[in-house]
Amino acid sequence: MDDWVLNALKRWPNVPALFGWLSLDRRGRWLVQGEAISHPRIIDVINRNYAADEHGRWYFQNGPQRGYMQLAATPLILFIAEDGERLVTHTGLNVEQVRAAYLDEEGALVLATEHGPAEMRGTELQWALDRLSKAGQPIDDDALAAALQLASQSDTGIVLSVGSSRVPLLRLDFTAAPAVLGFERNPTPRAGEKIATRVMD
Repeated sequence: MDDWVLNALKRWPNVPALFGWLSLDRRGRWLVQGEAISHPRIIDVINRNYAADEHGRWYFQNGPQRGYMQLAATPLILFIAEDGERLVTHTGLNVEQVRAAYLDEEGALVLATEHGPAEMRGTELQWALDRLSKAGQPIDDDALAAALQLASQSDTGIVLSVGSSRVPLLRLDFTAAPAVLGFERNPTPRAGEKIATRVMD
């Protein structure tokens, strides 16, 4: 996190957290009360100061105030890097490790990365499909359709190859992903937590 954020936390360690104001959509856009943030400098600040707490609640640390993020899908959204080979998170982090891969009932792909759980942006899915194989052969539509019909947390028999990583593709229902991957889509206050009613000036 930025030094100014860390310094503010030291000066004001008990500022109430904000819930229900901030969100992340499936296109990797930050929103405030449903309105997309477009200012590049604000986006950069959020990107640099975005993290998760011990409960799997992701937040933007805005100086001393923590603003918890409502997630449309996962804490991170994946894009294809400019070289067409690597993956990068919507916050600008290069993905070096893919630890697991999951396919939900609608065909969305979620990867467990070193940065956290991340969904492939819908427009990038063909890139991933080209890297799926079964028994050493590229998958076809029938294999993908069969995988979508499996029960949640089943092994599809399909393998995803990303860089040096080769991981099995598992079926995982959209609603089951937070429990399996350790995050909260709609963060709520814990007992005893102070709650802010407005954004700190």
